[in-house]
Amino acid sequence: MGRVEELWRAGEMPGRDGLYRPDDTGSELYVEGPGAYHPDAGQPVPFRIGGPFDVARAVEEHGADEVDTFFESPLPDGTGWLTGGGGGMGNIGHLARLDAGRSVRWVAVMFRSNPFVGVRYEGTSAVFTNDWGNRLTLDLAHPALGRPRPGPGRAAAPARPGRITAPRPRCGPPGPGRWPSSRA
Repeated sequence: MGRVEELWRAGEMPGRDGLYRPDDTGSELYVEGPGAYHPDAGQPVPFRIGGPFDVARAVEEHGADEVDTFFESPLPDGTGWLTGGGGGMGNIGHLARLDAGRSVRWVAVMFRSNPFVGVRYEGTSAVFTNDWGNRLTLDLAHPALGRPRPGPGRAAAPARPGRITAPRPRCGPPGPGRWPSSRA
C-alpha cells in the first residue's frame, strides 16, 4: 500500500495541491478558483493538470491535512464513487474517485477551491459545486482521471498534462466578466 492510500484510509490527504494516485504518483494541479469573496462567486473554477511531481517529497515537506467529507455519490455506471469536501481552514477543497470497493483511485487536493459540497453528472463529466456555488466540471474519461489501476501484466498509462474542461482565466485582476463561462 502506498503513502497516498495510507493517508486516505487514515482520513487524511496530502497537504499540497496535486492529483494523487494510490501508486504514489502525482500530477501538478493548477486551480485558480474564485474564493469566498470573489466578485464573480458562482462561476466555474479554472482547473488544469500539469506534469508529474515527487509525491513522497510533497508529503514530507507539506505534511497531511484531515479530510472532511461533505458528499459521496455513486458513479452512474456503477464502477465506483465520487466523494468531496474540504479540510484545513476552510479554503481547501478535495475530490476523490473511489472504485466499487471504495479504494481510492485518485485524490485531487486544491488549496484555493473552497470545500466541495455536491456533484451532478452530465454524460462522462462530473460537475462539482463548492460551498460558494462555484462549479468545477471534470471529464471522468480523461486519461488522468479515468484510467484503471494497473494490474498484473498491465502498465499504467502516463497522465497527459493539459486542460480538463475549464479554461484558464485571462491574465489580470479578476473582475466582472473576467472568468470563463461554463456549461453548467
